[in-house]
Amino acid sequence: MSKFEFPPSIGSRPIWGTLAPRTGPAHLFIADAEGAEAIVDVATPDLMAAAHIIFISRGSDYADTLRALAPAQFYEGPSYEAALFRIKRVLSDAKMGVQVYLSGTESLMGQAMNEATSAGVPAAAIQTEHRGSTARRMQCVHCKGFTEDVEMDPFQCSHCGLNLFVRDHYSRRLAAYQGVCVDAEDPGNVPTPKGIYE
Repeated sequence: MSKFEFPPSIGSRPIWGTLAPRTGPAHLFIADAEGAEAIVDVATPDLMAAAHIIFISRGSDYADTLRALAPAQFYEGPSYEAALFRIKRVLSDAKMGVQVYLSGTESLMGQAMNEATSAGVPAAAIQTEHRGSTARRMQCVHCKGFTEDVEMDPFQCSHCGLNLFVRDHYSRRLAAYQGVCVDAEDPGNVPTPKGIYE
């Protein structure tokens, strides 16, 4: 099952929606891994005739399923970073009325939402749906480095090595949750790591 019911949290934490087909001259879908399932759920021949799908496979096997939907354009990449140039190019060429659909991990949706809004796409034209991994994109507030796919709390910063507490505070500007040193006042006193949602 690729859907996850997030527990209630603080106000800065994003609330992801559910994709629904909309009318518009063009439709840009950006998804990773299980996010493909959300595209399949809303796909219609008319929608796909004007759709550009950018899919980050992350080792999943959904690409053939998405190709079978017969979108006007399809791109498959191994990572968000590899697809970023294409995402920026498609958004820079987008015309008024484009509809943007983001599905998959929080990391992908947050980063792609920033690109879309920076390109001038209004928030009302952007939809999101979480599917798949609940791993987080974390920023260390001490060294400012980003660590992708964090599943345990606390975790070790991949840049400075500090043991960080996984906070629910989310920065939309950075598309990342914030991690704070867990043993700053008592060095070495690090709780036993557990899953973020355990």
